[in-house]
Amino acid sequence: MANASTHETIRPEEAVHFGALAAGWWDAKGSSAMLHRLNPVRLSFIRDAIDMHWACNADALRPLAGKRALDVGCGAGLLCEPLARLGAAVTGVDAAPQNIEAARDHAQAMGLKIEYRHGELAGLDLPQFDLVCAMEVIEHVADKQAFVAALAARLAPEGLMILSTPNRTARSRLLLVEAAERLGAVPKGTHHWQDFATPDELRDLLAEAGLAMGEPRGITWSPVKGLRLSDDLALNYIATATRA
Repeated sequence: MANASTHETIRPEEAVHFGALAAGWWDAKGSSAMLHRLNPVRLSFIRDAIDMHWACNADALRPLAGKRALDVGCGAGLLCEPLARLGAAVTGVDAAPQNIEAARDHAQAMGLKIEYRHGELAGLDLPQFDLVCAMEVIEHVADKQAFVAALAARLAPEGLMILSTPNRTARSRLLLVEAAERLGAVPKGTHHWQDFATPDELRDLLAEAGLAMGEPRGITWSPVKGLRLSDDLALNYIATATRA
C-alpha cells in the first residue's frame, strides 16, 4: 500500500477562496451554480462505475450499503449527500472550515448522518474506504504527487477511486478560465490553467501511487445539451482508478 506523504497539499489562498463561497454553496443559482449543473453528470459516471466495480444491480437504490465512502475536497457536501443516499457511510474532508460548517448544517437539515473533517488528508486519523472521490480538487493542491499518495493510502485494497479535473488544453483555457470567469459562470480566481492536469499526467501520478487509471470520459458542454459525458476530453474529464 502506498504511504501518504507528509508534504502539505493545501494552498491557504485556495482554502480562503472557497471558504468565502461557503454560504452560497447550496444555492443552485448562486456562485456554485456550475457545480450544481455538473453534479448530476458526475453522479451518472459514479453510479455506472459503482455498478461495474461491485457488480451491482443498476436498479438497486442503495448500492453502497455496507461500504465506506470518502469525498476529498467535499465543499459543502454536494457529492457527500448523494453518496449517503446511495447507502454509504460517508466522510467528507475539506481545506476550508467554513465549508465543513456549511456541510454539517445542511446534512443535519436533510436528516443525513455524514462525518465531516477539516484539514490535510494525510494528517487526519481516518480508516481506509471502499470508495474515494476527489472531484475538481487536484488542480487546486500544492503538491499533486503528495495528494494522490494520500488518496491512495485511504483506498481499501479492493476499493474504487474516482477523480475529475479540467484538462490543460487551449480550449479549457479559453472556456473554463477566461470566458467562464469573465461571464460570471464561476467566481474569479477559481481556476489556474497552468495547474490543470492532462489525462497522461494524471495516469502517471496514479501509477506512482500504485494505482491503475481506467479509460477517462470527457465532460463537455453544448448550448443544446448542456453539460454531459462524452468522448471529448478537451475541457474536463473523469476517471476511475484501482490498485494496480
